[in-house]
Amino acid sequence: MTKNKMKKDLLENVRSGAKLSALEQLQLTVRLSIPAIMAQLSTVIMEYIDASMVGRLGADASAAIGLVSSSTWLLGGLCSAAAVGFSVQVAHRIGAGRMEEARNIVREGLIAVLLFSCLLMGIGAGISGLLPRWMGGGESIVNDASRYFLIYSLALWVVEIRYAAGGMLQASGNMKTPGILNMITCVLDVVFNSFLIFPAREIRIGGVKAMLPGAGLGVAGAALGTALSEVVCAALMLYFLLGRSPLLRIRKGEKTAFCREDLVSAAKISIPVGVESIAMGSAYVMGTRIVSPLGNISLAANSFAVTAEGLCYMPGYGIAAAATTLAGQSIGAGRRKLTNRLSWMTVRFGMLVMTFTGVLMYIFAPQMIGILTPDPEIRALGARMLRIEAFAEPMFAASIVASGVFRGAGDTFVPSLMNFFSMWLVRLSLAAVLTPRLGLKGMWLAMCIELWVRGGLFLLRLWRRPPGDRQN
Repeated sequence: MTKNKMKKDLLENVRSGAKLSALEQLQLTVRLSIPAIMAQLSTVIMEYIDASMVGRLGADASAAIGLVSSSTWLLGGLCSAAAVGFSVQVAHRIGAGRMEEARNIVREGLIAVLLFSCLLMGIGAGISGLLPRWMGGGESIVNDASRYFLIYSLALWVVEIRYAAGGMLQASGNMKTPGILNMITCVLDVVFNSFLIFPAREIRIGGVKAMLPGAGLGVAGAALGTALSEVVCAALMLYFLLGRSPLLRIRKGEKTAFCREDLVSAAKISIPVGVESIAMGSAYVMGTRIVSPLGNISLAANSFAVTAEGLCYMPGYGIAAAATTLAGQSIGAGRRKLTNRLSWMTVRFGMLVMTFTGVLMYIFAPQMIGILTPDPEIRALGARMLRIEAFAEPMFAASIVASGVFRGAGDTFVPSLMNFFSMWLVRLSLAAVLTPRLGLKGMWLAMCIELWVRGGLFLLRLWRRPPGDRQN
């Protein structure tokens, strides 16, 4: 039996009510998690590529992207929030065996989130000229930062389609396709960036000189290269969702019906996640605002350290995606005890994986930052920040994966409040006190302490209110 067949059979066992042994539950968790981890890693690798290539242009170019990166995360988080309201419902319908309803939610969801992303696109483009100055950027970086944010904003509708289509494929249990497509996107990002960021230049291939064409667009080229790779990925995601998915592809004769109940349910799931994204994203913006007075070196080191840390925590988000699928389908199937067992299994697995990646981050912090910038001062400062953050990774994993479990259960309100409390009352309060006294180290100490608090809150809620106990 192939691995794909085994994974499919195990998911069918979840939906049909068949018994799964502890080993089979672990196998299902791992096999769903691995491709989802690869998909999440590909996202941060794209950021790594952009940061590394732009880092070769100097500290100002790096600081320009770092200045608006928290704002791009905010918009991206809102896109993700809009998509999750529909993908969770797709998982529930599949778990309950209501496949035609699941396909209808796919179609109405794609239309709804596309309209929402167009609204975000207009807002982002409208503030792109003012945002860098609001963030306290110096004159040497505001123009590049503005262009980067404008191009990102104009590509939001594509980002939204990628999130929605990928999330719906994952909700059906297909983690492999989004993972492969996101890795292809990384390769395309390298290709597009190499032509768009740098001017035409001479290269050597096996001792032979050749001219490599280039547009020389600098920071704007990084944004444009990423946008073009997103276009390709979104188109392929739609193809595999609507044309190839065994469960969700378009069927002849099925019409799209906009069901008020589906839209209301999506809103109930997505709005708390969206509010959380605003709260978290604005907290990241405020954090950047706290760091920016420290100068371009600290701003660039902070941005690079955040990007580098993503290689360690993105596996947690991949496991969280698997947890959302498992919780969603097992809840749809009405399997209370299995939901709770799988929830704790995924959380423990995430904590184990991110403990390991945290150890690697501590050991290889200088090399991780060194890939991103040739500036020795930025390298040294960024590496010190990563080593502080390494101690937070196990509890960061607990919050990430438990949040994925709650989303699969459609429980988003209280977890959103917990994230808001943790970010604004713990992290930013500590950062406001520590950063002026300790410099960038103060910001990262505040982050480390806050992540331990957040992880503890999520573990406590998972223990006291298991998602399976809230099933009807």
